[in-house]
This record gives sequence, C-alpha cells and structure tokens, in this order.
Amino acid sequence: MADEKSPARISHRLLAINRSEMRINMRIIFATTNEGKMKEIRMIMADLGLEILSMKEAGCSLDIVEDGNSFEENAIIKARAVAALSSDIVLADDSGLEVDYLNKEPGIYSARYLGEDTPYSVKNKSIIDRLEGVEDEKRTARFVCAIAAVFPDGTVRTTRGTIEGIIAHEPMGENGFGYDPIVYVPEFGRTTAQLGADEKNKVSHRGKALTEMKKYIREWV
Repeated sequence: MADEKSPARISHRLLAINRSEMRINMRIIFATTNEGKMKEIRMIMADLGLEILSMKEAGCSLDIVEDGNSFEENAIIKARAVAALSSDIVLADDSGLEVDYLNKEPGIYSARYLGEDTPYSVKNKSIIDRLEGVEDEKRTARFVCAIAAVFPDGTVRTTRGTIEGIIAHEPMGENGFGYDPIVYVPEFGRTTAQLGADEKNKVSHRGKALTEMKKYIREWV
C-alpha cells in the first residue's frame, strides 16, 4: 500500500483541495458588454446559482478582433481573450442572423452589418428592403448562436442553438433587441420581438445554446 504521507499523495490531496476551493468561489464572466444580452443570460442561467458578470462588471476592457470563419471560432476567440485575464469560467457567444435568400447574410457579420454603430432599425429596414417582392417561401432565415466556454483548467467547450423563421415584411414587437423585430416564427405566429421573455428564452437560439452549456458548467462546479 502506498504511503499516505508520500509526496505524490500529499500533492494530489492539495490539488483536490485547491480545486474544491476554486469551485466554491467560482464566477462566470460573459465576454460581452451588451446589457440586453446580459439580461437574457442571467435569466437563463439563474438556476446555476453562480455570480454572472459582464466584461465591464469584471473590470475587463479588451478590444477583441473577431476574425474567425464561423460563429464557434469567434466565440472561442472572445472567451480565450478574457480567460487569459481571469481564473473564472469565461463564456462568450457569437450570434447572428442568416437569411437564405441573401446567401446567409449577414451571418457572422451581423453585428457589423452596415457598420457597428448603425442602429438596428436601419439594419432591419435594409434587410426588409433587399427582400422586397420576395414571397414568404423564400424569406426563410434563422438566428444562430454559438457559445464557447473556457474553464480554469483550459478546457474549451462549445454549443450551438438555432431558431428558424422567416423575414417579416415589417418590424413588429418591442421586446428583445437587434434583429428580433423582423424574424417571424410561424410556430408562434409572432416575431421574436413579440415573445415574452420567459417564452423566448425557452426557444431562442441563445436559450438553446446556453441550456446545453449549463450541462458542462454543472460538471465543473
């Protein structure tokens, strides 16, 4: 039988104790400054019982270049950038709208479509105008969300969620943010901006991706 006081045994126990203490004090930092997004995230992940901070709240100021070729790559880039400055669990998402008739534009460039500082009211109008005269059957679109997590030991996990719809002929609804007013979901007979918060979080692209990610987080904490 191995000596209980051997250096290997003691080292293993110390690592276990340190990891246990780390989990007790664990927080989640979400690599975003978007308050609308943070509101959704906190609602969806409230049952984890962990403190969830935005980059700003965590005192993290970074100019992250999102030069990936997919939603997942961009999410990982953002999560790793913040994780390099933190010992917490870091999450990041990259999400956007894919319009089939427009060759899946704006896609990974959704936030930068027509310029980062351009109001979404202008972006939404532009998409509707580009689909003028296009019948509903060809107005298919979807919201896509990829979530990346970087855990304190360097492990990286990703999840993806989508919600299918069609581009509406005019903006409808005051809830949500971004492209929500122009994505009509036939299943509900409303745009995602017309869905209540609880209802939307259960079926949205971000809600689905975060729900899957919670499984990985529970394994850690």
